[in-house]
Amino acid sequence: MKVLVTGASGLLGSAVYNAFKQAGHDVLGLAHSRATGDLKKVDLTDKGQVEAVFREFKPNWVIHCAAERRPDVAEKNPEGAQQLNVAVSEHIAVLSRELKFTLIYISTDYVFDGTSPPYTPSSETNPVNLYGRTKRDGEIAVLGVQGAKAVVFRVPVLYGPTPNNADSAVNILVDVVKDQSGKTYKMDHYATRYPTNVLDIADFLVRLSALKGSALPPILHYSAPEPFTKYEMCLIFAKILGLPHDHVVPDAEPPTGAAATSRPRDCQLYTRETEDLGVEGGLGCSLFEEWWTEYLTKNQ
Repeated sequence: MKVLVTGASGLLGSAVYNAFKQAGHDVLGLAHSRATGDLKKVDLTDKGQVEAVFREFKPNWVIHCAAERRPDVAEKNPEGAQQLNVAVSEHIAVLSRELKFTLIYISTDYVFDGTSPPYTPSSETNPVNLYGRTKRDGEIAVLGVQGAKAVVFRVPVLYGPTPNNADSAVNILVDVVKDQSGKTYKMDHYATRYPTNVLDIADFLVRLSALKGSALPPILHYSAPEPFTKYEMCLIFAKILGLPHDHVVPDAEPPTGAAATSRPRDCQLYTRETEDLGVEGGLGCSLFEEWWTEYLTKNQ
């Protein structure tokens, strides 16, 4: 297959790019600010540039990982988040219709309000922050392009190998635990998250692409099953690293104040429909503490 990956320099995009390459597919990775190595530098907001690249490569599958994924940044630049998460996604869906490729639009559990989990693919969306609204609007835009072969693929908070821990809201907690300078961190012990490994997602997408001739449902959920607050993740990292964690203080209250970005309490994604597709090997999710123990032992 010919596979095109947007956001191929990011946490998820790089894992997807590498997984499809290792599986023997012809892969083109697009990036913008971090287009290094074999990645092609493309401004996804430039329609002409995007169309030229897509028409030349003629992909069978496009996995659209590029997004403004940081809720706090989205709040500060709503126009930029809207353009990347909605307008760019809709344009790629239009190209899907014209060029006959399957589009996998990576979305988020933040399209839900977190009040009545678990959420099925058909559950009503009700995002509580601007990031979630732009991703929900991106879903609507992509699925609204008549004739496009588009799949919305919702995932929760992500972690995995990355050169910069700041690229992941989970990985960055390792740095928090390691900071023994005397600084105190108030850590969210309110919202339940389901941290999911990007290597697992990438591997699953490769296996999903092997379902030749099968019509995929319009919305799929992929999530690891283990629930943690960010504070609980910090405790696990402290245990693995053998470090004290007195400087990490649990905060069981929801975010408040003008500067606080609202976050849903529990957006657990129900994955039965994805499991029922019959993808060989199932979801294949790593266990959180087990994966991190091996990773941190190797990368200290």
